[in-house]
Amino acid sequence: MKQKPFERAHAREWDEFEEFLERERAFDPAELPARYRRLCQSLALAADRQYSPALVDRLNRLALRGHHALYRNRSRQSQRVWEFIVAGFPALVRGEWRLAAAAALLFFGPLAALIGVLQLFPDFVHYLLSPEQIARFNEMYDPSARRIGMREADTSLLMFGFYIWNNVRIGFQTFAGGLAAGVGSVWFLASNGVVIGAVAGYLTEIGYAQTFWSFVAGHSSLELLAIVLSGTAGLRLGLAVIAPGNRSRRAALVMAAKPAVRIMYGSALMFLAAAFIEAFWSPLTNIPFGVKIGAGIAGWTVLGLYFAFAGRARAAR
Repeated sequence: MKQKPFERAHAREWDEFEEFLERERAFDPAELPARYRRLCQSLALAADRQYSPALVDRLNRLALRGHHALYRNRSRQSQRVWEFIVAGFPALVRGEWRLAAAAALLFFGPLAALIGVLQLFPDFVHYLLSPEQIARFNEMYDPSARRIGMREADTSLLMFGFYIWNNVRIGFQTFAGGLAAGVGSVWFLASNGVVIGAVAGYLTEIGYAQTFWSFVAGHSSLELLAIVLSGTAGLRLGLAVIAPGNRSRRAALVMAAKPAVRIMYGSALMFLAAAFIEAFWSPLTNIPFGVKIGAGIAGWTVLGLYFAFAGRARAAR
């Protein structure tokens, strides 16, 4: 292709790229990486085909400026992610405190109740867990069967992947269940609370409390609160379906999805952190029981303070 047809084919995109560099207009900043790659391709073709020095120089200048803009844009994106973590996410949860309280009650209510009930009526566990499940939990938390020390590195990495998949599955089910007028979110919150409460109550009653609680203590705050927040996001969707107000259900759902999806972003980070701790810290049995429990208490305390106070000073400015 000769230079003139080449310039005509790409002139508009080059002009838009230059306008973006001057005023950050002409296209969405999210398009910058793709447009930058196309500009670099144009520069390579112009140099290879020995087009005029003026054209090559112009494209080279645009490429250099685009490189700086690209990494400046990535820096801004990283800053926005950090600001969301330290301030935006907890503020968002506080803004949905009624739904968060409802989700917490639906989840922690059955969980705590069953731990207590199974200390008085241990046989009740057979109505909640299958014989296969009971046998598996017995094997997992039998103090005499547990290895001392960390598992092999490849096993820990494998379990890290499994825990991520499992956490994502639970979180997505609880969130997406809100589309069924909130019924699905209610179901998954309550059913997970029942199962976790049944397991915790049963293992505590049969004398496996130390191995069980030392294993779950470290990641419990992140994982359990992430489930509650997934339910909070799901209930927000369900409320839009049930009571759209003066909007259409579709419009109400679109509006509700914005804070709900942002809550799920934060929940996903919590699930990821919980999976890491569960894979690499929780299995360590050469750490004293008191240290494990202390770490668990510290986790609950830090998250409580985080959701109660993080971002308040910035919002008050």
